[in-house]
Amino acid sequence: MTGKGNEYDSPWKQLLERFFPEFMAFFFQDAHGAIDWEAGYEFLDKELARVVRDATLGQRYADKLVRVRRCEGGESLVLVHIEVQGRREAAFAQRMYVYHYRLYDRYARRTHGLPPPVVSLAVLADEEPGWRPREYGYALWGCELNLRFPVVKLLDYTPRQAELETAANPFALVVLAQLWAMSTRQNPPARYDAKLHLLRLLYRRGYDRQNVLDLLNFIDWLLHLPPELEQRLWSAVDEFEEEKTMQYVTSLERMATERGLQQGLQQGMQQGAQQGMRNGMAQTLRRQLARRFGPLPEWVLVKLVEASQEDLECWTDRILEATSLEAVFEL
Repeated sequence: MTGKGNEYDSPWKQLLERFFPEFMAFFFQDAHGAIDWEAGYEFLDKELARVVRDATLGQRYADKLVRVRRCEGGESLVLVHIEVQGRREAAFAQRMYVYHYRLYDRYARRTHGLPPPVVSLAVLADEEPGWRPREYGYALWGCELNLRFPVVKLLDYTPRQAELETAANPFALVVLAQLWAMSTRQNPPARYDAKLHLLRLLYRRGYDRQNVLDLLNFIDWLLHLPPELEQRLWSAVDEFEEEKTMQYVTSLERMATERGLQQGLQQGMQQGAQQGMRNGMAQTLRRQLARRFGPLPEWVLVKLVEASQEDLECWTDRILEATSLEAVFEL
């Protein structure tokens, strides 16, 4: 697998929340065109969490459940269930069916009648071209059950990389990051070039600062570099920002990168060693938090930058059992 961890879904969840209309437009155009975007949409994370908790099938990754309205009149509510799958899983199609049925049944019991339709959608971010689960079902003695669901395979975008580099939709960069993470996994210099190129593309898009930071966090999580290349990358980004007179990556972001260790070592042998140890702990904790909870908000980066070594040790112990970022920092 690629990235700092083996799961793609945590960073994807934040992108889905930030760019849900763009996600639908990029991957599922027909559905996007049928949704009444002016009516708004609602994420139902708690509802999906209850379904996941009750399910009893194997390992699963619950992504997003969104309530939308169709453009056509009448009973227009639709429940959109989205799964982003980062690796091959034998029971994936069965899990899609279980989630689909449980969501349908939950709302049927609630409405005491015909529930809103459930639409299940899947994005496959794995590295196996031949793995394409699209349906689950069985038939016996004249009884037949079948669920088919739309699937997007990110590997299918490989021949379209030049097109992706010029596309305005933010998920074009997301797909490029995913593809280049796969292709450069064993080649750090190539990964450096790919990551720097992605950041340059990102800066040229004209997104607002928060959108840039969300996408940057995703790219940083997925395309992890060795410390020396990370240092070189951010030096290049500094120069690029000065040339373009735009500053997206703040000093807080910079201090939260692998450059902290190098900065500490420059302060002198004794002081540098202590600072280097503290920064190394902060870097490790940052990666652990990102793997557990997804891209980190700015307030977490601030705490990591300002924390003492004792603070970092305490938070590192808490992450083993904490169920949220707030629990780690006891907020």
